[in-house]
Amino acid sequence: MKTILETTADPSPEELAFLGERLTAFNDSDVGASRRKALAVFVRDEEGNVVAGISGYTAWGWLYVQWLWVDERLRGQHMAGNMLEAAEREAVARGCHGALIDTFNPKAAKAYERQGYRPFGTLPDFPVGRSRIFLHKTLSAA
Repeated sequence: MKTILETTADPSPEELAFLGERLTAFNDSDVGASRRKALAVFVRDEEGNVVAGISGYTAWGWLYVQWLWVDERLRGQHMAGNMLEAAEREAVARGCHGALIDTFNPKAAKAYERQGYRPFGTLPDFPVGRSRIFLHKTLSAA
């Protein structure tokens, strides 16, 4: 088989979907079906606008929080904690036993630790001058 190596900053959605499908098929055959399912938690204002939210997914018995954002006006009001608790409840209902989140914001890391997350690794200078902190939490049906 003759091949060509291509690097691009503009991959097509179809090609990215193809990669995702192929990797999913490989992983499913290697370690079993992930049963990956999106999970989101939103906080809305009186007009229905999103003012805070979590986006992630559950797979292989884990909740992975990809994005967590809180509008500046709501920070310091335990909004992140409330959203994490809601996401964790849903994850437990889906059969998850653990949760994973990462951040390069030291304040966010402290907030996650207050929620019971524990650091298990750091990646220095990601971004430069900061460390990306990886945290996990054991989930249990309460």
